[in-house]
Order: sequence, then structure tokens, then C-alpha cells
Amino acid sequence: MRVALTIEYDGTAYSGFQYQKNTRTIQEEIENAIHRFSGERVRINSAGRTDAGVHAKGQVIAFDTMSTEETSSLIRGLNFYLPDDISVKCGRKTSPDFDPRRWATGRRYIYSIERDSTRSPLNRRTVYRVAQQLDLYSMSRASKEFEGIHDFARFAGPLEDLRASTVREIFRTEVRTLGEIIEIEIYGNAFLPHQVRRMSGALVDVGRGKLPLETFSDLIDGNPTDAVAHSLPAHGLCLVEVTYKQF
Repeated sequence: MRVALTIEYDGTAYSGFQYQKNTRTIQEEIENAIHRFSGERVRINSAGRTDAGVHAKGQVIAFDTMSTEETSSLIRGLNFYLPDDISVKCGRKTSPDFDPRRWATGRRYIYSIERDSTRSPLNRRTVYRVAQQLDLYSMSRASKEFEGIHDFARFAGPLEDLRASTVREIFRTEVRTLGEIIEIEIYGNAFLPHQVRRMSGALVDVGRGKLPLETFSDLIDGNPTDAVAHSLPAHGLCLVEVTYKQF
């Protein structure tokens, strides 16, 4: 049978989601837990590759198993063998052809920022600190320009395939405050490497007054400009949800 699981993890100690030789990854830990629980060596598929240090509340994986255990037993078993910074939150049986990446209709990310002149030991793993004041109105106004279909080449990190399209659709953006925490929520069909971190970095530069709204628009529209969308640190980013039509 084929199983889909929703995974939550703190990415601090890992070199990203995808398996790599000679370094610790989320994928390797999950596959090791499956082996210890069922005795099977499987290769899991994921909805997306999060970078080193990026977190997730709603990563989705899928794999085939010969196990006859109920999904609830599988979840308990995997959580027993997984390290404390990775957890299976829920799961279900799926059709044999389910692909968590290709079947996904959207991904929702949140980048968290703390406005504080001093660092917070409790937030250091999951929140990026900005000491200066930010113009939240301008950030929110600018964020709406991301919505729709755009060429995000200027917001992308290095691409594995230089011929790949850099056009993506952003369904919704929102800049909101929760006490001293600012959340930048970005929901789109798919994302390029480092895209959300660079989009968030551009919004922070708008909030700092370092990137005028007119120049920000030039970045999105592909107009000539010397401006650069700087990437924010990985630890403030979290993959919150992956959406599907089927469930």
C-alpha cells in the first residue's frame, strides 16, 4: 500500500530535507525510522525540498510499504524511532500513483520576524530578529504586488536546471503582527530555490526604507534596476501547509 504522512520538524540540526551523503537530513532520519519499524528499506517522496535550517509544520511525504499495520500504528511506530525534532502528525492511505510533489496544488510558507533590540534565546531557532522599526503598512502594500503570475528569476537562488521556467503563481500574501512577531505569509503554486526567503528579504528592505516601492515593483516586473532581493536567514522560514484537491 501507499501511505501519505504529514511531517513536522525543526530543521536547525539538518542539512535540509533531501538525502545527501555524509550529512544529516530529514529524509534520511525518516527512512531510517521506517526501516527500524518495518524492516523495509524505502525511498520516500516529498512535496518539496526545504533548505538547511528551514522548518516545517506541514511537509507531506509518501512511500510504498508492505506493512499491514493500521495508519495509526504506523504513526506511533515511526514517532517512537524518530528523533525529538521530527514528528509524524497524521497520515492516510492513498492511491498507488499519489505523488506529493506533482499532485500538490499549493504550498503555504510563513517567515517569522521579531522586532526587538535584544535577542530572544527562546526564539533563536525559529524567528529572525530585526532591531530597527519596520514600516508595516509599506510592507503589506508591497506584498500584494507579488500576487498573480510573475517571473521570479530575480528572487531565485541558483537553479539546478538553467533552462527551467522561473514563472510562478502567488495566490495570496499577507503581512501581519502577533505581538512583537511579524509574520509574512506567502501561498503559491510552487517556489524556486530561496524564493520565499528573498521575497521576505525584499519586504523587510521595504520596511526598513532601503528599498523604495517603485524599485520594488521594478524587481517584480523585470525592469532595469540595480536593486537585489536579499535572502533572509533560513531559520525564520517554515513550510506550514501543502494543499491538494483530493484531501
